[in-house]
Amino acid sequence: MGLRNTLLVMALLLSDSIWVLYKEKWSLWFFFSFFLSSLLCLFPHCPPFLLLGAASLESQAFFNETGDLPCHFPNSQNLSLDDLVIFWQDQNKLVLYELYRGQEKPHNVHPKYIGRTSFDQDSWTLRLHNVQIKDKGSYQCFIHHKRPQGLMPTYHMSSDLSVLANFSQPEINLIPNQTENSNIINLTCSSTQGYPEPQRMYILVKTKNSTTEYDTVMKKSQNNITELYNISISMSFSIPPETNVSIFCVLQLEPTKTLLFSPPCNIDAKPPVPSPPVPDHILWIAALLVTLVVVCGMVFFLTLKKRKKPQAGPSKECETIKLEGTESEQTEKRVELQEPERSDEAQCDINISETASGDKSAPHF
Repeated sequence: MGLRNTLLVMALLLSDSIWVLYKEKWSLWFFFSFFLSSLLCLFPHCPPFLLLGAASLESQAFFNETGDLPCHFPNSQNLSLDDLVIFWQDQNKLVLYELYRGQEKPHNVHPKYIGRTSFDQDSWTLRLHNVQIKDKGSYQCFIHHKRPQGLMPTYHMSSDLSVLANFSQPEINLIPNQTENSNIINLTCSSTQGYPEPQRMYILVKTKNSTTEYDTVMKKSQNNITELYNISISMSFSIPPETNVSIFCVLQLEPTKTLLFSPPCNIDAKPPVPSPPVPDHILWIAALLVTLVVVCGMVFFLTLKKRKKPQAGPSKECETIKLEGTESEQTEKRVELQEPERSDEAQCDINISETASGDKSAPHF
């Protein structure tokens, strides 16, 4: 029994010395003290105040807001804060906050965390304000019991902090098309100031009877200071002109798989394209051609009709002249046969007779 107490006192004194020498290297001091305390617990009647347990918890915070770093100390012995030493450190062993026997010790806190923390005594939770993307990672809470013999490691807990930043609502920007009657849509979609990197961004086209997805390469850029992402896509595709179309830009986030939709971009159906009006000069030419065809047809019809109708006047006159000529020839032949050598007086009478017959139509006095 005396040996156990002697070893216990030695462990407490040694741990208190390490506390002084390695005040800013909390994990080394804690685990060394824990090792000595565990060694003491090999003996019977191990004191219950040495180490109550260890736990791990995941927490989440949003960019520029407050994150919780829990400790969840059960405090089954109702220890007062005046008897405890409490501190948090990050994965790089930088101290966020220290409460030494009820008093804050800012001189042990790293400059990047000064003024950014507050301790909730009711829930044993450290609140980290103005969370940045760089604050993601693992944090540890340590609690020690301050005894007359020195500090005794009492509780330890780890927590992993993840940081999210909400992307802005995706926004569609239509690019004017040089051809007015074209069914090709050119657009860009963008979303900014988010974290972590999203899984994908795509275009959703909805009509009355169909829904179509269009994928493309997602362009991303990351701010060197805030580490936030800006996302954009560019795309061209055809749409049916005869129906109304609603276009959405969809951003699929990580790790929640949440879908973030843009406001709809509505495109109305195009009216049927009317036939181009016929120029006036073409109408005039067509009317002139029709008139010319009609006139030519009438002329042809009249000409054909005239050819078929008999001409009484000229034919009758020709027959009369022909008949008179025949009678004169017969008379001449008769005179020659009967009186081949007539006197000049008879010949004169014949000429007078022919002249009279030729001038039959002349008036007689």
